[in-house]
Amino acid sequence: MPTTSPSPAPARKAASADQHHDTPAIAYRVELADLHAHLYRVTLTVQAPQALQRVSLPVWIPGSYMVREFSKHLQQLEAHQGRKVVDCRQLDKNSWDLTAEPGKPLVLRYLVHAHDTSVRTAFLDAARGFFNATSLCLRVHGQEAQPHGLELVASRQTTGWSVATGLAPQQVDAAGFGHYLAADYDELADCPFEIGAYWHGDFKAGGIAHRFVVAGAPPSFDGNRLLHDVQKICEEQIRFWHGQGGSKPPHKRYVFLLNAMDDSYGGLEHRNSTALVCSRRDLPRRDEAGGESARQAEGYTTLLGLISHEYFHTWNVKRLRPAEFAQYHYDAEQYTQLLWFFEGFTSYYDDLLLRRCGLLDNAGYVKLLNKTINQVLQTPGRLVQSVAEASMDAWVKYYRTDANTPNATVSYYAKGALVALCFDLTLRAEGRGTLDAVMQRLWTQCAAGPMSEADFAAALAAVGGRPFDAEIAAWVHGQGELPLRELLERHGVVVHDDPAQLAQRLGLRVSEQNGVQVKVVLRGGAAELAGLAADDEWLGVETENEGWRLSRLDDLALYTGRTRSVTALVARDKRLLRLRLELPAPQDGKTWRLAIQNTQPVDAWLAPL
Repeated sequence: MPTTSPSPAPARKAASADQHHDTPAIAYRVELADLHAHLYRVTLTVQAPQALQRVSLPVWIPGSYMVREFSKHLQQLEAHQGRKVVDCRQLDKNSWDLTAEPGKPLVLRYLVHAHDTSVRTAFLDAARGFFNATSLCLRVHGQEAQPHGLELVASRQTTGWSVATGLAPQQVDAAGFGHYLAADYDELADCPFEIGAYWHGDFKAGGIAHRFVVAGAPPSFDGNRLLHDVQKICEEQIRFWHGQGGSKPPHKRYVFLLNAMDDSYGGLEHRNSTALVCSRRDLPRRDEAGGESARQAEGYTTLLGLISHEYFHTWNVKRLRPAEFAQYHYDAEQYTQLLWFFEGFTSYYDDLLLRRCGLLDNAGYVKLLNKTINQVLQTPGRLVQSVAEASMDAWVKYYRTDANTPNATVSYYAKGALVALCFDLTLRAEGRGTLDAVMQRLWTQCAAGPMSEADFAAALAAVGGRPFDAEIAAWVHGQGELPLRELLERHGVVVHDDPAQLAQRLGLRVSEQNGVQVKVVLRGGAAELAGLAADDEWLGVETENEGWRLSRLDDLALYTGRTRSVTALVARDKRLLRLRLELPAPQDGKTWRLAIQNTQPVDAWLAPL
């Protein structure tokens, strides 16, 4: 049964004080130097440096495909060998050369500012610490394959704090402060640390110990419910990849690190842990008068989907991974066309496995699928870029969004999930197999390691009994529409065309906090034809007889009635503009509404294995 604790507890069994541990070739001492200034102090010792020893801080973290320039937070770098000061010559934004005496320990000291609450970087204040080694730990070139040690140092400021991480302890105290050991730099970079007075609970799934840590949980938090539900997710996914009573999972233990904030969402996968952030409102709550609201339930389902997504990555991207990622290169972008598979297919299975483990019913799953379909259909960029092209451009488009992003690219998460759906439903319709069987075949075919698109095609052909080259060309490398309607209706889900919302018919995305602020103008819509642009403030509208001030976009119908040709009053860079706008009729825009028509094929597709 799951066990919980609302107060700080040992991160793991403490080692004895006199336990011997070897000094690793590369050793980091991490101190929480100044909580209010958000500063970590790092001391790096290189036991056997090269004569010209290069060090660098990564510019990106695997799993999040954007150059984030972590070195901008590094300061006051200095180096010594004994009492001798070693010259540090900076080569570029993130790397340094040090002239050292070979065979004599080289010691580097520096500070890192950490005040980013995302899962990708590092954070420190008086209530909590968190870091990824890619933000704190300089990489010692030529010695990345050596064992890497990390000592996390406690202080009076951290009394009552505990440590949670997937990294193996070497010698730690009851709270988890002390020495940890990684086989190499890649493993160190793949094990984030959560530090603070967090809530934690434990359970087993597939015979493997799992720990769930929650920082920032409110008093209403229902930890028992979260553990119970996450245990079901983990057991279902282990069963998916390894079968009932099959081989053991590839991880010996697993740690979920969740930071609950006022308003945030995201996750980053690791080999035996994941870092998550969510809104406190999305956490499950203890029974309250009136029960759970629909909004609470939807938020909690979103959180469970995120947890399911990141846990699925334990297999699909952290082990089974793009061939281009056989070895990570931390100093520059690392490209692959396969993010539609590793992120998109994971996005397909995250909600599907919630359904299979009983945390969603058929109607709830179809509702989430409906949302994904409409998200893609309302993105003009789906007709501009294929998901393979979008995967390559993730570094400059998906993670660096601007007002034109929906017109220029498509989400390899969302459309990739729909590509997975199409393959799954096609295989099922032809009666030769399922996408489940394809995924499981890839796991063994690629020996839980690097894979290529050719490997995927071969697994599809083996399971489906025919080549799928045409489908791969059209759905993965093409910009055309996917055959969603036909495939869904063959599996008992009918598609209704409902009138679109006003913003969609106009081709706009707006903010309405302080009047109507235009955020995005979609390609080919009425708003673009009228000349509206991102960052415009839509002040009002004029008809033939009068003018009206707009507070919300929906007021447009109130003030224009049946009139179709109006003048939009817009403020742009303090200038007032009058733009002629042709309003689309309600029937001019459609949105999909999915409904279950035949439960038998739906059950065959969605029911537990």
